[in-house]
Amino acid sequence: MASLANTTTAVFIVVIIAISALGSHAICNVSIDEIETCLPAVTRGRLTNPTATCCSVLKRADLPCLCGYKTSIFIPSYVDINLAMGLPSKCGLRRPTNC
Repeated sequence: MASLANTTTAVFIVVIIAISALGSHAICNVSIDEIETCLPAVTRGRLTNPTATCCSVLKRADLPCLCGYKTSIFIPSYVDINLAMGLPSKCGLRRPTNC
């Protein structure tokens, strides 16, 4: 069950990062600029834990909203999905119901 939530959150993070060039838009209650604070923790080849700022952003995000992004095709090649999927648990978050 936890891996589905991690997948959902990871995909959301990836989508946010992918469209960050569009400006400071908000998706699922967090801005692109805010979610980009998680980028170091999801970049391929890095073993960086999420920062307190990243976790704070994820805690304010509408996690059920993130579920809608789990099948998105906008995942940049530099984002390691496995690292992104681990962010919620590293930040002490629980998986949303029906996600």
